[in-house]
Amino acid sequence: MATLMQKFHGLLQHPLEPLFLPKNDGTLFYELPERFLTSRYRPIGNNLANRFGPNSTASSQVSSDTGVPPTVITIRDLKELPDLGFATWIRRRDAFSLFNPEHRQAAGKLINLFMKQPDTDTLVDMAAYTRDRLNGPLFQYALSVALLHRPDTKKVPVPSMLHLFPDQFIDPATNPKMMEEGSIVQDENRMAIEMPQNYTATNDEPEQAMAFFREDIGVNLHHWHWHLTYPGSGPSNVVQKDRRGELFYYMHQQLLARYQTDRFAQGLGLLEPLDNLRGAIREPYYPKLLRSANNRTFCARYPAMTLTNVSRSADRLDVSLATLEASIARVKEAIDAGFAVNTDGGRVPLDDARGIDVLGNLVERSSLSINRSLYGDVHNNGHVLLAYIHDPRGIYLESAGVMGGIATAMRDPVFYRWHKSIDNLFARHKLRLPPYTMAELSNGNVTLEAFDTQLNSSGGAVNNFVTYWERSQVDLGAGLDFAPMGSAFLSFTHLQCAPFVYRLRINSTASGNRQDTVRIFLLPRQNEQGRILSFEERRTLAIELDSFRANIRPGINNIVRQSSSSNVTIPYERTFGNVVQANAGDAQSRFCGCGWPAHMLLPKGNASGVVYDLFAMVSRFEDDNANVSYDENTGCDDSYSFCGLRDRVYPSRRPMGFPFDRRAATSVRTVADFVAPYRNMRLATVTLRFMNSVIDRP
Repeated sequence: MATLMQKFHGLLQHPLEPLFLPKNDGTLFYELPERFLTSRYRPIGNNLANRFGPNSTASSQVSSDTGVPPTVITIRDLKELPDLGFATWIRRRDAFSLFNPEHRQAAGKLINLFMKQPDTDTLVDMAAYTRDRLNGPLFQYALSVALLHRPDTKKVPVPSMLHLFPDQFIDPATNPKMMEEGSIVQDENRMAIEMPQNYTATNDEPEQAMAFFREDIGVNLHHWHWHLTYPGSGPSNVVQKDRRGELFYYMHQQLLARYQTDRFAQGLGLLEPLDNLRGAIREPYYPKLLRSANNRTFCARYPAMTLTNVSRSADRLDVSLATLEASIARVKEAIDAGFAVNTDGGRVPLDDARGIDVLGNLVERSSLSINRSLYGDVHNNGHVLLAYIHDPRGIYLESAGVMGGIATAMRDPVFYRWHKSIDNLFARHKLRLPPYTMAELSNGNVTLEAFDTQLNSSGGAVNNFVTYWERSQVDLGAGLDFAPMGSAFLSFTHLQCAPFVYRLRINSTASGNRQDTVRIFLLPRQNEQGRILSFEERRTLAIELDSFRANIRPGINNIVRQSSSSNVTIPYERTFGNVVQANAGDAQSRFCGCGWPAHMLLPKGNASGVVYDLFAMVSRFEDDNANVSYDENTGCDDSYSFCGLRDRVYPSRRPMGFPFDRRAATSVRTVADFVAPYRNMRLATVTLRFMNSVIDRP
């Protein structure tokens, strides 16, 4: 009998192949009621069953070769077929975008349809009926959200977007080579096809220096998975999560801090926010991506293009520059006034502990926005205008560019300029808040007497970080539709950092054992020209590397913390592991894909070595305590900084980014000034050096 995981595995594999085709390398079959077949295949249903069913010659050959008997999943007919008109207007092979409000609404309705099914068997039946009738990415997104949020499917692993739609992450020039390898070479002997490290531009384009960040597969998977975990529309029990709006702010703020810090190291200047929506956009972007569903390209943006109103009836889109500018003005007005106005005309304060959360949902315009008609759709409409800059009226029948998809948007340099404008709205709000007091920043019970780092290698260097290139492989076989069965290996090169430890010596004067919170941030010192950054500039670029609870006994405590334990990151296996091929034993460990990729924990730096300040703080747990239990060694609890805790409140009551999310007193001119009054804080000077060599992943 098929397991619950197997039932969903086939639904999530080969997303554009009909469900009646064998799945899981020819070992998994779905027997469908006749009316579940689409109009194209219903007249030849018997022929299809004979050719592709579990009793076919091809199935017998697979069973003979593998020794694995076929698993057959019998789909039950539905008592009443659902009306899918809310989603079928989005064509099956067209682009799907969560930034499009009509697409987002369709996704929310489909999520609701899946969520309200009474049990998992009925959910499988409903998903089997809808799968081949709806837009592929829309179906996969909605079903994945439902699986993540239904209490009875929490142990069902959801494959990453890389394994569903690899075309959104890889150089399309590798596809014919993988198809050739799969057609000629037997599965066990197939070699990996290498993807070029740089394939979108040469170094004559200055922004190409940051392509290692923008086009990193793990970085883009993180962005996709975060929006999967925090959907903007759907049933309230799916969208309503603790501090969701604040997480939208903080996750993107940290992306920008990392991006800007490395821009300095790569000789690039300050990121210019896209505040002038009517000016020419200098940065071009040629994504070199091909939608395998319809062989249409993700269109390029040429140098010095300008935004114009988007009016595309086929996509049900009508977004004007004037509307977006007016929405931004109203958001700024609310920030400056210290309150927003809800749909009843009431004032909702922004300058309290919940204000940043209200503002985050309002700016993103999730379904939690307190007044969507008044404050508009600032974040998403910016993406829409940029995504269709090449064909705003649909005259040339072109689909959205990379800015139109959550799995592709971070590839484009303009993503960071637009999000810098978004982040400036949050920074405007934060500047209204008073600096933290000495009581909030101090911890009278502890003294952080020493703090440094050491590389994990024998006799590893102290206060030195090392980054380098790593060559890895990933199996994309489950996402290549109508391709030869079996594996399809891709070799790709990405940044990696040498593992290290933090070492802290903490002296506690408390009378008994206590638990406190250790926070660690990396702060850049200077810009690309060598100018020393002000404290105000540095605090907004502080990169959270870790935050963890420490059990502290009276007296001296020596704490060693592995870099791999960071609360920000998830391990390589969770970023790139193919959960469709996972077995039940490791499904939970591979299921939680939300989190910053561990290989990007540190900035790249450069060959000359970049000097940073490493900041550590031991803060009072009683001020952090959110009365929630978690274990960072199990489940999804290890990457809560960007992703929270599943089904629980955020594990700290402090504002995200504390203590650098607010301005300091005017007397603070340097980071040393900020640290000096407090025994529970300490700085270490670290040097990050990039080694321009490629090492194969073990």
